[in-house]
This record gives sequence, C-alpha cells and structure tokens, in this order.
Amino acid sequence: MPPDPTPGATSSGGRPRRGRLSAEAYVDGVLRGDRVVLARAITVIESELPSDGDLSDRILEGVLPRSGGSRRIGITGVPGAGKSTFIDTLGLHLVREHGEKVAVLSIDPSSPISGGSILGDKTRMERLSMEEDAFIRPSPSKCHLGGVARRTRETILLCEAAGFRNVIVETVGVGQSETAVRSMTDYFLLLMISGAGDELQGIKRGIIEMIDGMVINKADGDNKPRAERARVEYSNALHLFPMSPDGWSPKVLTCSSLTGEGVPEVWESVLEHRAQMKANGHFHDRRRRQALNWMQELISLGLEAQFKQDPQVSARLPLMTEEVRRGHISSFSAARELLALFHPAREGSE
Repeated sequence: MPPDPTPGATSSGGRPRRGRLSAEAYVDGVLRGDRVVLARAITVIESELPSDGDLSDRILEGVLPRSGGSRRIGITGVPGAGKSTFIDTLGLHLVREHGEKVAVLSIDPSSPISGGSILGDKTRMERLSMEEDAFIRPSPSKCHLGGVARRTRETILLCEAAGFRNVIVETVGVGQSETAVRSMTDYFLLLMISGAGDELQGIKRGIIEMIDGMVINKADGDNKPRAERARVEYSNALHLFPMSPDGWSPKVLTCSSLTGEGVPEVWESVLEHRAQMKANGHFHDRRRRQALNWMQELISLGLEAQFKQDPQVSARLPLMTEEVRRGHISSFSAARELLALFHPAREGSE
C-alpha cells in the first residue's frame, strides 16, 4: 500500500511525512484486519509529534464505530511470576482450542535516565507471535504512571476494530500506580508465585481490592504442593476484604504456564465473570466509567500540551527549569509562576 499523505500527515515544515498513509488507508487496513497496517496505525497513535495529532484523531474517529466488542483483560504480577510466559500459553489456548483472535499489548518499563526500553516481550511470547490470529505489540511506558503506556486505551480500540475479540494488556509489574490498568479493562488478573516470601506484604492493598482474579503460576513439579498451599492462604486472605460492589468474589486458582495445566480453568473464570457482570448490569457501568476516565485523561493531556505550547510559558520555562536545578528557587514557586503565565483562553478572548 503506497503512502498517501494527508494534511494531518505533514512534517513540521508542511511537507508530507514519509511513511505515513492517509487516514482513510489506515482505517481501511485496520478494519480489514491487516496486522501490518494496524501496527503502523498504532505507531501514529503513539507518536508525540504534533504533526501526527490530527491524523491520529481521524484514525480513531474512523475505527470507533467498530470498537468496544472485545474482552479486555489486564494482567499484572509480582517479579518472577512469569507474566509473558503465562500470556503466551493462555493466548495459544484461545487461538488453538477456541478459534479466538488475541491481541497482546505488552508494556515495557522505560528507563527514567535514558528513556529507553528493551521491548523484549515479543521474544518471550515466541509461540504466540507465530500464530496468524495473534497480534503482539510491545510499547514503552515512557515513565507514564499506571503500569501502562500513554496511548494504551487508544491502542485497545484499534485492536478491537481490527477484529481481535480478546485484548490482553500486560503491565510493567506490581507497583503503587499499577491500578490504572483496572480503569481500562474488564477483568483484572494478578499473577503470583509460591515460595517467594510473604508476597502479600509487598502488594498494595488497593490492587488486592480491585482484582477480579488471582493465579498462582508455576504450579508444576515439586512446586505443585507449595502452589496449592499458597492458593489456600491467598483465598483465606481475600476473605478478609469486603465484598466488591459488583457482587463478584475473586477466585484464586493455580496453573502451570509450562504444561498448560490450569490455564483452561483460568479462562473459564474470565468468561464466568463477564457473564455475571453483564447479567447484573455492572459490565456496562464499568465501561461507562472507563469512558469517563479516558475523557478526563485526555483533558489532562490536552491541558499539559497547551501549557507547554503557551508562548509565555515556553519562553519562561527553560529559565525556571535552570533556576530550580540550581536551587535558586523552589519547585513550588516556579510552578506557581509558570501557571500564572498560562492563559489558554487568551487568544479567543481578544
């Protein structure tokens, strides 16, 4: 498909950006399930170049009517729990045993120093990546809070429009801000392992209160009895938490990503949760809350962009940054001064 530049796909100098298609070409390719075009569309969506902003908006508007029909599953876990291997095995189960299409959005942590990411999850899901009905997209978190990338919500919509009925979001790992993935998925799964000390002490209470399921992974070989003991312990611990408002009681299961044992039961729990949520009306309530959270996030991102583009702010920001770095002014005072310069409605009021 040859590049067909549009006004929204121009460089900062007004010239067409090389390698960009028209918005219509992206939308058509995504709706046809073309994985190459889907990957290129996600690249546009994730781009931070101002020249890609309008093109990104047009792509999203074009695919929106065909989005929203997938099962959205968020998966997090303690270090060493084997998230990627588990997703590889679960994805293969869905593709081969159920004839499903699976998209995996894998978020890799970015270095706060260099900003770089390894993006190695695709190599750790080698079997799934070879399947025609699977799509794996690693994205850097770019230090975005919440265990997800900045455009994960938009990427979910693109994958749904491309016909992927199951979208799995693998987060960077358990942390204080990990719960953001809960605001964009239907089922939030916490992956654990046995024999790693008192893992519950290292997990924030907020995550435990929001999970829809917990799985003790690596329940194979000599570790199988320990995994079962851990399952009982975690089940008892979960009973100490209040009942979820949606009436669902999180299950604690065991599985082996190596042998595949227990993986079908994990998937049955996902389907059971979805059926119950739809029956009691909480599924649509959750989706509506997600839409509101997304709107609020977009407003915050838009205000941040306007703030940095404001002429008075951009002129003053480098100096204030240096003053804070040298300790000549407090961060609080600098922020207050910059915010006082920001007048987003100034042009429209003149």
